[in-house]
Amino acid sequence: MQTRPDITISTIDSQRLYQLIDALPDTNHAAIINLEEELERATLVSPQEVPPTIVTMNSTVQFVIESTQKSFELTLVYPKDMDDSGQTLSILSPVGSALLGLAIGDQIEWPNPSGDTLKVTIIDILYQPERAGDYQR
Repeated sequence: MQTRPDITISTIDSQRLYQLIDALPDTNHAAIINLEEELERATLVSPQEVPPTIVTMNSTVQFVIESTQKSFELTLVYPKDMDDSGQTLSILSPVGSALLGLAIGDQIEWPNPSGDTLKVTIIDILYQPERAGDYQR
């Protein structure tokens, strides 16, 4: 069994995500459980104390696929902010909830359409609201 890395989440993100969970219908049971598990194991810090290397809500993250060295970027968003651009990732997806709170250099297994998983590494956080001083996003 793979050990999950430590994660850090801002108190604002935690509060907003628990509000989201409370508003979700019971049909999202798996998403709720995944997100709650991540929130419960996180170290909470004030938004001003979030290190600039941590993935927070609305962060734009650059990844590299380990097997191909191909890189891609996605922004971790609330479900209401999902769009058809292919550049957003919902916090309610299994990968989205697993991504929250990770740091540059951390790895995550990413399912691909064929059913296999890819190992991807966070190589940069191109935008993080806390680093930009944007606490109201």
